[in-house]
Amino acid sequence: MQEKTVTTTKKYPDKPITLIVPFGVGGGTDLVARLLEKSAPIYLGQPLVIVNKPGAAGALGWNELAGAAPDGYTLGITGAEILLQPLYGQTKYHYPTALEPIAQITESPQMIAVLSSQPWQNLNDLIAYAKQHPGQLKFGHAGIGSMNHVVGESFAENANIQIEQVPYQSAAEVMASLLGGHTQIAVTTAALGKEQMKSGIVRLIAIGSGQRSTDPVFANVPTFKEQGVNIVDRGWFGIAAPKDLPIEVKNKLSNGFKAMINDPDFKKNIESLGLEVKYLDPKESAERWLDDGEKLTKTVQETGVLDKIKSQKK
Repeated sequence: MQEKTVTTTKKYPDKPITLIVPFGVGGGTDLVARLLEKSAPIYLGQPLVIVNKPGAAGALGWNELAGAAPDGYTLGITGAEILLQPLYGQTKYHYPTALEPIAQITESPQMIAVLSSQPWQNLNDLIAYAKQHPGQLKFGHAGIGSMNHVVGESFAENANIQIEQVPYQSAAEVMASLLGGHTQIAVTTAALGKEQMKSGIVRLIAIGSGQRSTDPVFANVPTFKEQGVNIVDRGWFGIAAPKDLPIEVKNKLSNGFKAMINDPDFKKNIESLGLEVKYLDPKESAERWLDDGEKLTKTVQETGVLDKIKSQKK
């Protein structure tokens, strides 16, 4: 593996910063990145240049991020998938150790969405239908091994039903597939379900958080656990950089993103997406990576989801 070279400058940053989004345009990670893009010149002193690199449930984008020079000019949006991908087999980089967190921005529990024209009012209705029609229902997700894929497969295992998975490259494609009738279930984040739910086109029938959302739009959406399905999803969005950033660059980024994420207007815009700001600094983010890594490893192994996804990736 080639050694990374670091270009030092007298003042960081003195040019635009690339932000890799490892999923397609219009998905939750992309929407969060676009909000960061608006605030970056104020808080970082340079613009963020968004580059979408979808594919392999985030792995293509994170490979590029991990292989970039640790000079602060290439950053990436991260999610729990950086912890999941190495579990499925050999990856080009071991993301939890090849990357270092700069900040956690928000939590993003997964939700199960169906069209309002469908008869299913809750998970029990959906489970009963799936048992009567094994293998006929399809659920869309943002790539093999993505967090919403894991939640979808965990739901099927928990409920003892057969539903077919259909991978896409972004949550926006997942929602488009649901709206087009190509799939009957979408496992997605609140950011993609909110507008369709408000319009009445989509019905959200389960949320993966430990308790109901404080967002008025989602207040009546029951959790999985309320409906007898033992799933608590700990999804999140964050910012990471290649390992071994110079300390002064890391501090500049950490301070800039902290101020940006805690800005009242940024918070308001995040909440308008149906997400909740949950800022963590680099140290707290690193601790969460370790904690979630252990929990997710246990979950996918004990439920059999790990073996299922490994076979689907072949």
